[in-house]
Amino acid sequence: MPGSRRFHLLLGALLWLAPSSLLAQTPPPPPPKSDAPKPSQELKWEQPTTPMKVVGPIYFVGTEGLSVWLITTPQGHILMNTGLASSGPMIADSIRQLGFRPEDIKFIVFCHAHSDHVGALAQLKKLSRARVVAMRQEVELLQSGGTADFLFGKDPEFRFEPVKVDVIARDGDRLPLGDVVLTARLTAGHTRGTTTWTTRVMDGGKSYTVVFADGTGVNSEARLAGKPSYPDIQGDYERTFDVLESLKPDIWFSPHTQNFDFQAKRARAPQEGPAAWVDPEGYKRFVAEQKQEFERKLKADRAIPVSKP
Repeated sequence: MPGSRRFHLLLGALLWLAPSSLLAQTPPPPPPKSDAPKPSQELKWEQPTTPMKVVGPIYFVGTEGLSVWLITTPQGHILMNTGLASSGPMIADSIRQLGFRPEDIKFIVFCHAHSDHVGALAQLKKLSRARVVAMRQEVELLQSGGTADFLFGKDPEFRFEPVKVDVIARDGDRLPLGDVVLTARLTAGHTRGTTTWTTRVMDGGKSYTVVFADGTGVNSEARLAGKPSYPDIQGDYERTFDVLESLKPDIWFSPHTQNFDFQAKRARAPQEGPAAWVDPEGYKRFVAEQKQEFERKLKADRAIPVSKP
């Protein structure tokens, strides 16, 4: 999750208090005020933006920094991701602006159960009465409200309202609705059940393979080797990159908009239509760069001495 390291640094700074002997004589000073923006502000996670059609039945209803997608069919809709809890009303309003009803959402899916992607899931499930679909390995994390996370489970910053899972998915399972079929691919490592979704859509008589890619990011707090954050996290990441390298999308997206150059592509879309989003080379480059970052992190973690119990 981008920005997670900054959260921990800010929390750690509050632990720098006066010595205990001095504390007994005088009350501790109030924590210094900071005008520094929160990561969610810097990365525009809560900044509203105009919803828009992207390609075929796929519409963007997220924020400047976080991807939320509405996939429409005559038989109802699929919502993918929900952003932070504060964005729930905005997402519902964005759906209405496009001429659709949040109440017609039949399924809610997501990439991984961190608060910046499922924070508003409980709200939108209550509004729509949609069925929530989760990869088997992600069920516990979603239903725990974040407390089962192997890395951030004890951090209140990463909590969200727990959500009951209605449909359990496994790698390769297909989710059909109307004329849309989503395929779930397990791309674990960032969380145990991180999911990449794929589909094919039609627009203007052309067919496009679309990939909602996730699972490449390695948080700085995670350990891949020595004392790994969870057993076989290294193997999970390696399998994730194998899966992502095997996919050949025409159009690709990521949970964080900066990863797929959202602003530049949407600026071209009024003139170019779906062609503005076609970017197979950008996808290859993104996966390759993320794999290099993973390999650097793995090498660094292997070099850390492991203390004996």
